[in-house]
Amino acid sequence: MSTLIGPVQLKNRVVLAPMSGVTDEAFRRIAAHCGAGLVVSEMVASEELVCSRPDMVRRARGHKRISPFVIQLAGRQARWMAEGAKLAEDLGADIIDINMGCPARQVTGGLSGSALMRDPCHALSLIEATVGATPRPVTLKMRLGWDHASLNAAEIAQRAQNAGVQMITVHGRTRCQFYSGRADWTAIRAVKEAITIPLVANGDGETAADAQEMRRQSGADAVMLGRACYGRPWWAGAVAEELEPGSGKRAPDLAEQRDLALWHHEETLSLYGQRLGNKVFRKHFGWLIDRLKQAGLLDLARAAEWRARGLSNPDNNVVRQVLSAMFASILDSEPHTRAA
Repeated sequence: MSTLIGPVQLKNRVVLAPMSGVTDEAFRRIAAHCGAGLVVSEMVASEELVCSRPDMVRRARGHKRISPFVIQLAGRQARWMAEGAKLAEDLGADIIDINMGCPARQVTGGLSGSALMRDPCHALSLIEATVGATPRPVTLKMRLGWDHASLNAAEIAQRAQNAGVQMITVHGRTRCQFYSGRADWTAIRAVKEAITIPLVANGDGETAADAQEMRRQSGADAVMLGRACYGRPWWAGAVAEELEPGSGKRAPDLAEQRDLALWHHEETLSLYGQRLGNKVFRKHFGWLIDRLKQAGLLDLARAAEWRARGLSNPDNNVVRQVLSAMFASILDSEPHTRAA
């Protein structure tokens, strides 16, 4: 594996995408443990991080527990991006990623995220400020453009490379598409042809076959998986292992998935506290149930039963008992030990 981000070498070619409300420290710790090539923090608002807003400080956690440690910054002013980069370095970041891809209205409405693609010169000023503020490698994540009338990812990528950015990730949709339709992996190739630094392709990839096709169509050096990892933080490492044996980790069997789910629950409570952690973990428990249902290991009735028993219970000891009982019920009745 030869993909480098400055002095940092990726473990393999499958990266876990930054996802707000999903890739907190707990999720990333498990993904990294399970062989993801790189894991990226939730989007951290640079100004709010500098001002020590508690939720942003929590999003930037992971130093010494996740390696390499990547903090993704968002913002609309060069001053705060520079200050945020310095603070991210102080917090132990090995890599600092710039968010120019988030399509959410509350982000683009503040002229951050993918809204920056509407003004490449302003975007470049933020990139230059970030790169100039820290010796850490700076990377950039964006979309194809704001809409199909302004597909400027290749132009921005080239200018970002000239400004010192050391890796580019492109989601194969425009901002105006949000997550509708299918990601256009072929369109990402224009970015590959414009730069010499590593390129990561993102959007709709789920399986190892998808990852191979993403790289073939885009020419990218690596791929980034996002929603495919809902309910299975170990998935990026499993896809990497299937693509390049020895580079990731095999998919865990059901007993191992149980242990990972219990670990995830424990880490979530440690990160957020008992009450908030209980609420945060519910979506992960729900996604896990959905994955088991999709794999044919839970029927609709049983899935609904476990969801009712586990997702609304405020007692974390009961949640752990329900998690264990759910897996025990599958293991007792299922001759196979591995879920899809």
